[in-house]
Amino acid sequence: MGFWKKINPRRSQVRKNISAERFSRISRLANTDFLISVLIWLLFVILCTLILSLPQASYHEVIPIAVIVILISLAGVLYIQHFQKRIITNHTRGLVLVGLFILLLVTTKLGILSTKETFWATGTAVTTGIIMTIAYDQRFAIGMSIFYCLFACLAVVPIESQLTNFYLFLIMNTGAITCCFCLKEIRTRIKLLQVSTLAAVIVFITAAALNILSQNFNSTKIIRDSALHAGITLVVGVLIQGLLPLIEKSFRIATSMTLLDYSDANQPLLKRLAMEAPGTFSHSLLVGSISEAAAESIGCNGLLCRVGAYYHDIGKINKPGYFVENEIGSVSRHGELSPAMSQLIIVGHVKDGIEMAKEYSLPAVLRQFIETHHGTTLVEYFFSEAKKKKDGKHSPPSESEFRYVGPKPRTKEAAIVMLADTAEGTVRSMPGELTPTKIETAVHNVAMKRLQDGQFDECELSLRELSQIEASISKTLAAHHHGRIAYPKAADEGGDEQSQSEQNGRIK
Repeated sequence: MGFWKKINPRRSQVRKNISAERFSRISRLANTDFLISVLIWLLFVILCTLILSLPQASYHEVIPIAVIVILISLAGVLYIQHFQKRIITNHTRGLVLVGLFILLLVTTKLGILSTKETFWATGTAVTTGIIMTIAYDQRFAIGMSIFYCLFACLAVVPIESQLTNFYLFLIMNTGAITCCFCLKEIRTRIKLLQVSTLAAVIVFITAAALNILSQNFNSTKIIRDSALHAGITLVVGVLIQGLLPLIEKSFRIATSMTLLDYSDANQPLLKRLAMEAPGTFSHSLLVGSISEAAAESIGCNGLLCRVGAYYHDIGKINKPGYFVENEIGSVSRHGELSPAMSQLIIVGHVKDGIEMAKEYSLPAVLRQFIETHHGTTLVEYFFSEAKKKKDGKHSPPSESEFRYVGPKPRTKEAAIVMLADTAEGTVRSMPGELTPTKIETAVHNVAMKRLQDGQFDECELSLRELSQIEASISKTLAAHHHGRIAYPKAADEGGDEQSQSEQNGRIK
């Protein structure tokens, strides 16, 4: 009888929903992106196993190596999934990372086989640490360097004892982690040389100490071995200095040194902006200063914000006269256009800016500020004008028709530039005397409007950070719009004793 028992309809629906959810999970796992990621991982495992099995190895030796490679690489995948998930979904980045590891492992293996020296492993480990720090961040670089050192140790197994192999692992990690900790950003051309020199000194001390611990009291051998490890560390710094443009291009990044180059007013785009849209150029410089201070107040990349703000409005170069900061006189060109046409021109500066950035080969990290500095916000003025001009024959305008196409900011830096851009424009258009209290209120209202409109939904910006950004923007704008003292007029220019005394009292 229990088999034929009637099932409650609600329970039946729950079971169907659970089945549907399980099916959707399975389908997500089996999608194309996941399969490509698995194929990239398999490619790495196969190539890595072949390299580590050289020069001659029987299947009895290959199988254990393959098992170890699979386990280490799976741990690496989990680490990447947790700290840099974009590598899993961005297959170009994944292939570049696999290519880098394979190239360095080949260099290590060939160097060891040809010279019977282990300093090659130290050099490639330091290379991994420096490149990962430049391309991503320090925490991720340290983790990936440790994973690489494990693979590199397997490359020296045939010629080294287990104890010596462990000492080599310590030397490699010492050099790589030192570079990761010291290389937060590259603002000067000598930075890499300074970091590699420091790492070389620490590697020399570590190698010498470990040689003594291994009861090797041959001072000549200790100095020679330590000098080789330190020397290759120093050479790596010099080589990466020359290969920096190639590294930036491969990982699609821009170091602080590159950003400083793009902040130069002699850059073609900035020169055009200053000549053809001087009001926009002045506005961009101010937004850059505001954004940099705000970013540094919450520990973000202030230089990136400043340079991104310089370029965020370059699309206005095509039609500068249609934007209020470039208007000459009191007559606006929008007076002759319908609100819908004006909206198209205003919104179009984002698309124009993106096309211009591609034409001038602007780095992708700077293009995001052009795309996102308005997000999907409403062009309020022309939407209001369109509502005023509607008649009974036509339906009222839709908000969606008067919104920017986006996308919304996806990084904290992009969100800061959006907020600084809007706040600066709002404060500049405020009538009357600007006091710190008025500025603070205006900035807070702008921030709350953007928050409630969902413009910060795609970036990891917390309410505490938003509050700190507001305070910084308010402070910078108050300093820029500080009160000024009226200069006294000379007697022959119409000044009298009363106006002179009023001005003296104001000064006091």
